[in-house]
Order: sequence, then structure tokens, then C-alpha cells
Amino acid sequence: MAQVDFAYEVAADAAGLPLAVSIFADDADVRGSMQEDVVAAGFSTLECGGLAWLADGAACPLGELVLVDCPQPDGAGLAALIRLDSRVAHAGARMIVATSIDGLEDVFAACTESRPQILVDPLRAERVIAIGRMLAELPSLRLRELTETDRLALLRLTEQVGKLAERLDGIDRNGWGKNAAGSAFRFESPVDTYRAGGHEAELLRKPRPPLPSARLVRKIIAARKARAKFLDMGLFADPAWDMLLDLTAARVEHQRVSVTSLCIASGVPPTTALRWIGQLTEAGLFERVEDDTDRRRAFIRLTDKAADAMARYFAELGQDAAALV
Repeated sequence: MAQVDFAYEVAADAAGLPLAVSIFADDADVRGSMQEDVVAAGFSTLECGGLAWLADGAACPLGELVLVDCPQPDGAGLAALIRLDSRVAHAGARMIVATSIDGLEDVFAACTESRPQILVDPLRAERVIAIGRMLAELPSLRLRELTETDRLALLRLTEQVGKLAERLDGIDRNGWGKNAAGSAFRFESPVDTYRAGGHEAELLRKPRPPLPSARLVRKIIAARKARAKFLDMGLFADPAWDMLLDLTAARVEHQRVSVTSLCIASGVPPTTALRWIGQLTEAGLFERVEDDTDRRRAFIRLTDKAADAMARYFAELGQDAAALV
């Protein structure tokens, strides 16, 4: 089978200078592969070292893109990550952080400002996909102009790479599309369709009905999971809805939901779930809540807007809600 290459021109800023990337990883092999990938994507390497060097060394200039690998962050590593997160946010740069499922809670809690893309136990292919998304999001990036045929071919190639990465990037095909800039890398935000009909409509609006019982919501969740006994769950991937249901039940039960627990509830790989959590937070449906007793933890909950929408949805179903089980 012939191999098709999609080459980019050198990624450059407005002055024509190559865009720079900083790489921080303790594993030399991982650091080397990350450097190869970003160079292949058209970046130049600005800094490349371990997390210990980042923690102990003097402040260094950061690139437009910062890649970090911290699978099992210790106290010093988390302290370095917190400082790096703040620097990236203030510099207007972007950051990709790779970690393990065991390190996810600590990394998520540490990154409060830069809104990084977090990858969980990523394969190399998934790292490349993440870099591709960042290429589309950096405003100063200049890529060669792609024809529509090129874009469609690149889209298919990217999807195939995701499947080969042990389906770690099993995203709904409807989530892959072109953004306003026409990029095939962009993971589209869920549409925020919940809007009031103006001031008068708000005044005439009926009071919000109560949320459904947690028992009903848990039964619906259990029924959805039962499909996996008979059919491939990949056919029914709907992470946004599964997370909304889980957080709805948790709100009624007055329970806090960790990011790891919510990733599990989503029914998709953690990296994909984290991307959805970010998109739903941007849409005003989820919000991050810091743990007052442990700064190393953070939780996710429904916003009042989302709770209102879920309550009205179940009220609309009425007695028919039982038929969903």
C-alpha cells in the first residue's frame, strides 16, 4: 500500500521565524520521540530537559507550545508543573501534558490556569494527534494552504491513526470537522443550544422543576452500560450524555465527582473524556471545583444552567422516563 505524506511548511510566526516548542520529560526516550515529532510538524525546539531541571533551574524562555510528560508526578514535579502552568497561561502559550491514570488527579488539580490538553497513557500516535490540534489552534501559525481534497484526506488519515492507537482516540465522527478557520484538526465544541428567549421570556418562564430521583438516573445509566454485554460499546459512544447523567445523579445525591470517576462514567478513553470535559466546561455546562481540604484534588459538577436543562428535560419526559430503562 502506497504511503501518502502530508508535509507542512515550516511553522512560522508573522516574522517568518519558526515557532518554538519547549519539551520537559524525565524519560530520555520519550523526550527524544517528542522532539522528533515536533520537528517533523514544523516546530523548532527551544528547551528540552527533565522535570527536575525545570524545578531546579533558572526560569527559561518558553515556546509557543509546551510539551510535558509526567506519568507519576511527585511533590517536586507537581510544584514545577504548577509554576509552569501559570507561566504558560500568562505567556499565552499552549500546553500538552501526558500522565498516567494514577497521576491524573494530581495533574488535573495542578493545571488550573493554562487549560492544557491532558493525555492519559498516550501512545506516540496520540501525541502526534494532540500536536496536530495545537497546530490548528495557535493563532500565529502559518501552514501551507490545503485544498478541500487534502483536508478530507488528512481527516481520514487522522481518524485512522486514532484507531490504530488502540482506539484511545475513539471520538464520535461528528466531533471531527472544520472550525471557522477550516482546520481539519479542530475538535468541535458541543453546541451550546440552551439559551433564553430574551428578557420577557425569562420573566414568563416557569419555575425549574426538580431534578429526577438519583435512583431513576442510575437505572438509566445501568441500562446504557448493559448494552456492552451484547454489542460493541463503540457503536454507542456518547460521552457528553453519559457524563451529564452521572453528574445529575451525583448532584441529587450530594456527592462530589472526581475527574477520574467522571472519565470512567463517560465510557470512552480518558484522554477523549478529558477533551469532552474541557469542551463542556467551555459550554457552561460543567464547572471545576477545588477541594478546600486538599489542593491536590479538584472535582467536576454541573453548573446551575446544566442542572436546569436536565431538570426540564426529565420533566418533559414525565412518566415516559421510566421507559428509558
